[in-house]
Amino acid sequence: MTKVYNVADKNALITEATPLIINKIKDAIAKNDICTIALAGGSTPKPIYEAIAEENLPWDKIHIFWGDERYVLPNHPDSNEKMARESWLDKVNFPVNNIHPMPTMSNNPQTDADKHNQELLDFFGITSGFPTFDLILLGMGDDGHTASLFPQTKALEVRDRLITMGNKEDSLRLTFTVPLINQANCVIFLVSGSNKQDALQQVFSETGDSNQYPSKLIQPRGELIWFISN
Repeated sequence: MTKVYNVADKNALITEATPLIINKIKDAIAKNDICTIALAGGSTPKPIYEAIAEENLPWDKIHIFWGDERYVLPNHPDSNEKMARESWLDKVNFPVNNIHPMPTMSNNPQTDADKHNQELLDFFGITSGFPTFDLILLGMGDDGHTASLFPQTKALEVRDRLITMGNKEDSLRLTFTVPLINQANCVIFLVSGSNKQDALQQVFSETGDSNQYPSKLIQPRGELIWFISN
């Protein structure tokens, strides 16, 4: 099931997406006594995280992951983990053991990708296949990439792993793979900016090239929700 919400601007996107995300978290906890959520980086979700931090949620029942991460130290200005901690996680009484960042400190991205792959399998209690996240938040770049799944890169082809390396020019990343994202109960895209409209047109086109516009590969078995603004 796909839902698309076209809103006026970034502020409207934040206003409309935030309560839906909060309700998804509450619904997962009500159903399973736990919510597993993978966060997106970038500027668009930051005010949403700040708003969630104002909520009185059962933090001990929420487990935080990231859909991708730049291969930088956790205190680096470009770190998705750093942004989420500053805007949300460090503002509330969030259990340390409920935060599951992508490891980026071995100086070997492949080693860290393997480590996080195993961490996810262990957390969800499986030995193979793909676990089901309750909620995955994604952004989209003006080139149509999402997470660190960039156009015409090898990461798009990975179907036998949960975590792989993503490359943007010389910038190393770790990223969820396409099948892991597509196993989620709900995927929410948060896309803001007039510079992204051309890519969006290709993503929603029946003839769009998914290798050139990787967001088109995201077709989860659960809900797919788009919030789009200029």
